[in-house]
Amino acid sequence: MANATQDFDAVVIGAGFSGMYMLKSLRDKLGLKVRVYEAGDTVGGTWYWNRYPGARCDSDSYIYCFTFDKQLLQEWEWSERYPEQPEILRYLEHVAERHDLKRDMQFSTRVTSAGFDDERGLWTVHTDGGEAVTARYLITAVGTLSDTNIPGFKGLNDFKGKWYHTSRFPHEGVDFTAKRVAVVGTGATAVQAIPEIAQQAKHLTVFQRTANYCVPARNGKVDPELVKARKADYDGIVERIRESLFGQEHYLIPQSVLEVTPEEREREFDRMWDAGGFAFWLANYQDMLFSQEANDLCADYIRRKIRSTVKDPVAAEKLIPKGHAYGTKRQPLDTNYYETFNKDNVLLVDAATDGGIEAITEKGIRAGGVEHEFDIIVFATGFDAMTGAIKALNLKGRGGRTLDQEWSDGPHTYLGISVVGFPNLFTITGPQSPSVLTNMPVAIEQHVEWVTDCIDHMRKTGKTTIEPIPQAQEEWVAHVNEVIGATLFTSANSWYMSANIEGKPRAFLPYLDPEGIGGYRKRCGEIAVNGYEGFTLA
Repeated sequence: MANATQDFDAVVIGAGFSGMYMLKSLRDKLGLKVRVYEAGDTVGGTWYWNRYPGARCDSDSYIYCFTFDKQLLQEWEWSERYPEQPEILRYLEHVAERHDLKRDMQFSTRVTSAGFDDERGLWTVHTDGGEAVTARYLITAVGTLSDTNIPGFKGLNDFKGKWYHTSRFPHEGVDFTAKRVAVVGTGATAVQAIPEIAQQAKHLTVFQRTANYCVPARNGKVDPELVKARKADYDGIVERIRESLFGQEHYLIPQSVLEVTPEEREREFDRMWDAGGFAFWLANYQDMLFSQEANDLCADYIRRKIRSTVKDPVAAEKLIPKGHAYGTKRQPLDTNYYETFNKDNVLLVDAATDGGIEAITEKGIRAGGVEHEFDIIVFATGFDAMTGAIKALNLKGRGGRTLDQEWSDGPHTYLGISVVGFPNLFTITGPQSPSVLTNMPVAIEQHVEWVTDCIDHMRKTGKTTIEPIPQAQEEWVAHVNEVIGATLFTSANSWYMSANIEGKPRAFLPYLDPEGIGGYRKRCGEIAVNGYEGFTLA
């Protein structure tokens, strides 16, 4: 259905946390005419698509939420420390209703391309429904982990059973009762799903390519007195997480792990382990991610925990990570993950020791010359992280140059929010911004507020376009790489380093500000105060 051209001040792509707040901010604060396009049937983004068993957030619920609505912070009651997907989706639906967001959203609509018209200074956005609309500003709120990665396994179409990707699970769920099930992958998603599936399935086989360092979530009900204290201190909490390193109330121990006695070190490790969540990752000794010697001490603690939990020493050794430093891959939080491998109905097939997956067959999976038969295969193989979803929009900037061309050797941005040659394009939590290295709502709110202030400034000063100066972009890319080069992150084949997608140029995708999200917020604020330094406004 082709419609006549409609003009908007801004088009926002995506209706998750980012798109919802971006719409509210531009519409209610600046009075702009905004259209949000969303491929799903409703709001939610990540929390609409990811419905696999065990799906839940891994930042504490009291900070995994919007902070702009102070009354809602007081009213909303989370059921657990880490709420499950249905509860988070209910929260986002409530926010959408409370702020009347859906009237400016168009669901079940995928943006297929967008191009910038140099003469008119406008973006033309095309959808899969045949629409073509124009807007002054184009804002991607497509999420960092949303472009599904289904590896091209040989024979996948031959499989006679059912198969699913964790990010595209049927809304009605999947019944694993009395089924022979395979889970392919052992990243953060699989670590959540495997214990849940193992409780239902007749037999579960886990195919592991790379073992991960998992730390306990310690999920459960939150003490009502703690909830009350947090609600009384929300102004302080919001200020602290915005100024923090990781958007959380976690703080590094300000000394080297090598400087303390083994007894003191063990006490601190025990304390963080017992606290659960990201404490062991984000509140560890300050040199953990910079010194291999320091990192080895932290990693050895987790290895000892794995060996003491997994009864079969052969399985335990398979589950112990090798070849990458602790903390340099996405940190999975586990609830009974390692314990699951003690079950009689669970088998671990490790690529390094048992042979990798050779093909999907009619009956199941052939790995290491052995055919395993299954009724259901679940692929927990992740995403084309950070750049995939943006590149899938088929964006064309000045002169028809595509973003694919600009990013052929990895992302090039200024501040992770803007790209040379793509005027008035803003990428919320885009590549080379803190994004996935922080509590996402904190990173999202910072970007949305900065973009809103930027557009407000442009309108008040009569400017119609903004884009980075090439030198500023080059210097930012160099800075991102220089900072991460001083850490152990680059030694890991992680999706942070683009290593999970075959043929994807190796590049570190987020940005690790030496002063955390607080330092990045300050930097962006100073750039704005200095007349949007590094940008050309015309």
